[in-house]
Amino acid sequence: MPVFTPGRRWQPPFLPFKKQTLGQRALITTEKVIKGPLFGCRMCGNCLLQETAFICPMECPKGIRNGPCGGSTSEFCYVDTTRPCIWYKIYDRAFKMGREEKLLEVLPPLDWDKVGTETWGDVVKQVKEVGTGKVISAIFSKEEEQKHFIDDAVFRPVRQPDWWQGDAKYHPPAYEEPASELERRLKAGEFVVTTEVAPPASTSTNLLIKNINTVKNHTAAVNFTDCPSATPRMSSIACSKTAIENGAEPVMQIAARDRTRTGLQSEVIGAAAMGIKNILCLSGDNSRMGPRPMGRSDILDIDSIQMLWILRKMRDEGKYLDGRNIKYPPQIFLGSAASPFASEPRFQALREEKKINAGAQFFQTNLVYDPDGLEIWLNELAKRNVLDKVFILVGITPLKSLKMAEYMHYDVPGVFIPEKLLKRLEAAGEDGAMEEGVQIALELIEEIKVKQGVNGIHLMPVAWESIIPRIVEESGLLPPDFVPVPEKVA
Repeated sequence: MPVFTPGRRWQPPFLPFKKQTLGQRALITTEKVIKGPLFGCRMCGNCLLQETAFICPMECPKGIRNGPCGGSTSEFCYVDTTRPCIWYKIYDRAFKMGREEKLLEVLPPLDWDKVGTETWGDVVKQVKEVGTGKVISAIFSKEEEQKHFIDDAVFRPVRQPDWWQGDAKYHPPAYEEPASELERRLKAGEFVVTTEVAPPASTSTNLLIKNINTVKNHTAAVNFTDCPSATPRMSSIACSKTAIENGAEPVMQIAARDRTRTGLQSEVIGAAAMGIKNILCLSGDNSRMGPRPMGRSDILDIDSIQMLWILRKMRDEGKYLDGRNIKYPPQIFLGSAASPFASEPRFQALREEKKINAGAQFFQTNLVYDPDGLEIWLNELAKRNVLDKVFILVGITPLKSLKMAEYMHYDVPGVFIPEKLLKRLEAAGEDGAMEEGVQIALELIEEIKVKQGVNGIHLMPVAWESIIPRIVEESGLLPPDFVPVPEKVA
């Protein structure tokens, strides 16, 4: 185990993708020999130790570089249960050291041209540019301003290249008129309901269209998941296009798990051209949750925060990541997931603020079955003064059975179901569990919809789309412009 990075093992270091001079190889070897045992350094060539409380984030099996995923816990990493969640450790140490605000800076994805090389050469080069005398003077100075000078003048240019320029500031949208109908409703103060329709596992769209027509008049928008549980299904973009053709407003989900930075930009340009206006950026369920044979775990070229940063700049600045201008930028309403019950509420609130700064305009939360726990998370967001910068739609799934509830509670990262609800489902028995699940959902909605900072409900029916109209009607959340679907005459 490395001295300063609390991981189970020292991960194998990356190798460079190009020839190195003798001097460069010597520097690489020196850095590896020192930083390897101390920090578990993998020689990514894009070092972030200054920003991550001196714990190397490359110990994360997912390769996430901007904070914990929605399955973060204090006990272990859900991808590799033999090791701790490295991002929980980073947040825990940062808060103890009073360095938590450093975690707000939006950090870039790996520059693979640098992978396998060292970082010290870049630091030395930057010191020379700033002035060696100035830097030495600042190191020995007791003034706080001089310490900030070293960070801003020496380390920031190394970790924030010209093609990225991430920061820790809030970036409001650079447009005024709503990009989508969902955004218009939220800005108008409407308490909205969104839902999910499960993408089909085949090329047939008959059931997909039926389910879209079942829920479209009762909801403000319909989500289409992107291979949830790392299991292949019809693409979110295809389902979203089908929704538009059938008169529904889609929310297209994009999982970073299956995207490169090139693929992301290309897909969103295409989606916008099709009329898709709502994009939900997710890191995605790990391959560990998918069917056998298990795919690679460390394939995240970009994480959800980097996705938001890239798409916001495409929309607001009309720029691709490589700096090219976009003549007709995508007009999109950007969303992301939020996890009230993953990790600690104060850690998650900081993570959520970082997403908002990067470009998230709305959150659809992970499943919520504990309104009191939700309140704690909302209070943490309020402390960070971000509730007025994002619309929050709280996720609820009507439970069909005790078995389903137990699976979610014990096996789905970031989901907590109170014991009292599990006992209610058990008492209802097999015959009454579905109805009890609906009543629990209605009670939760009633309690959650009055909480400050909540702007709507996101219903995830898990292939039970037919229950959505009933839940919306009985919870009193029909859209103001609701039009009932005419009954077919026999």
